[in-house]
Amino acid sequence: MGKKKQPEGIYKNLTSYGDVEFSKYMRRAFLAAAGYDEEDLERPIVGIADTSSDYNPCHRQMPELVDAVKRGVLEAGGLPLVFPTLSLNEVLVSPTTMLYRNLLAMVTEEMIRAQPMDAVVLMGGCDKTVPAQLMAAISADVPAISVVTGPMMTGSFRGEPLGACTDCRRFWAEHRAGELDELEIREVEQSLCPTAGTCMVMGTASTMACATEALGMMLPGGATPPSGAGDRLRNAVASGRRAVGLAKADARPSTFLTRNSFMNALTVLSAVSGSTNAVIHLTAMALRAGIRLTLDDFHEVSSRVPVLVDCKPAGSGYMEDFHNAGGVPALLKVLEPVLDGSCEGVAGRSLGEMLADAASPGSWQSTVRSLDEPVAPPGALAALYGSLAPDGAVIKVAAATPSLLRHRGTAVVFESAEDLVNRIDDPSLSIDPESVLVLRNAGPIGAGMPEAGCLTIPKRLASQGVRDMVRVTDARMSGTAFGTVVLHCCPEAATGGPLALVRDGDPIELDTKERRIDLCVDPAELDRRRAELVQPSIPKRGWANLHGRSVLPAHLGADMDFLAPDNISR
Repeated sequence: MGKKKQPEGIYKNLTSYGDVEFSKYMRRAFLAAAGYDEEDLERPIVGIADTSSDYNPCHRQMPELVDAVKRGVLEAGGLPLVFPTLSLNEVLVSPTTMLYRNLLAMVTEEMIRAQPMDAVVLMGGCDKTVPAQLMAAISADVPAISVVTGPMMTGSFRGEPLGACTDCRRFWAEHRAGELDELEIREVEQSLCPTAGTCMVMGTASTMACATEALGMMLPGGATPPSGAGDRLRNAVASGRRAVGLAKADARPSTFLTRNSFMNALTVLSAVSGSTNAVIHLTAMALRAGIRLTLDDFHEVSSRVPVLVDCKPAGSGYMEDFHNAGGVPALLKVLEPVLDGSCEGVAGRSLGEMLADAASPGSWQSTVRSLDEPVAPPGALAALYGSLAPDGAVIKVAAATPSLLRHRGTAVVFESAEDLVNRIDDPSLSIDPESVLVLRNAGPIGAGMPEAGCLTIPKRLASQGVRDMVRVTDARMSGTAFGTVVLHCCPEAATGGPLALVRDGDPIELDTKERRIDLCVDPAELDRRRAELVQPSIPKRGWANLHGRSVLPAHLGADMDFLAPDNISR
């Protein structure tokens, strides 16, 4: 007997009334009230996950983008149905959007499973939206394609190009050092974000867009067009058309995503010197596909792939420069010798076939460099281990101060981000440029893992010209940030990791070349401290409670343990 054909179109995922034909009848009746006729209901259904929100200025032009996707779906003979989900914006969500990434992934996955759709277009952009949506689509395993809002255009401050948020941090540091007064920092503030879109540097949003294109979950050329540009809208229309093709071919993520697909994404991550947040997100996405990525995978790829894209914070340019130079397709052409060309994606062709038709970056530009003349040598990202991070930590070498990559100093400990704010400028604090700033209780369980890792330089040191210090934390750092910061220390302090045992004055040694981050304290003393340790409590209700009880550590992607494969544990 042949395999029973699964319902398609509007009859997928029927509401349970105990009578299948009654369920279909009711569905047709209510859709008739919405103006849909029989011809509409015979088409493939393409769901469009919309993360528009007044709380998300990065997505301000998403309604226009959604309309473009709908046009493409209709042109290809499909029926577009838009549905809302959570919308996560970095600056208007407390305490951090990372706390809610997994919630967005859950909501999106459940809506894909619960509603009738033959394919889904994932409309995201701001940092956590793209990985959350991809985690959902990989788990739901329906044909899916990603469309991002695109980066902002650059602003200007007194003739200098200006971009969120690397320049945000640079000018704020100058303000704290007394080099910019209140009127000047307000002038900067009004120029940092001149248009809709995500940060126009290689922060997490653009990093994840580039990685998604390399992974094969986005049409070629979709990662870099600026928000509101014709290129961005044309990509949206083409993605809508392609979603219908994916639906007809039943081209689910499980049919083409492989370990080598993710290794291609890691290669691009290294070549763009992307955000360290991508380490967590790509690990979580891979786990949803049943693929285990380790910190050593990221380190190994970084150790052999140089930085090829001149974009802040590791370079000097902006995303519009990268787009004008050819975007990710141009970068992939340069990387062709070190990529797996057999990998396929939503475009329906292998990467090798697409690159055979792709043009190399023009000699007129200097944004996308060659393997022989890179922006920076291999090693933009490093994975560290040691007594302070037995399960690993990461450091963005390309954004660090070279002289601090090997450093020994004494710890100055902050119990939380709030403690840091309250005490960092206290003149009685014993601290100097050689000190190692330690922020703990800021991991996935401790605080939802905020972007608090780039600890503020004390004002009195900043006024003396100090712009960087070694910092160690279980928190994250914005992809737009810079500095010598050891991030994602695992196990985190809230679970009793070594970070919880550090005390003011303890020697800490960083040796990036040897891949070490060590707490130089006698083990017997650490055992004594561990016996006295009191663990922080988890919130008692709501999502924060579920998250605190179920989230995996950072080196496993910080997904929920009940959403990851069964063989993954804390």
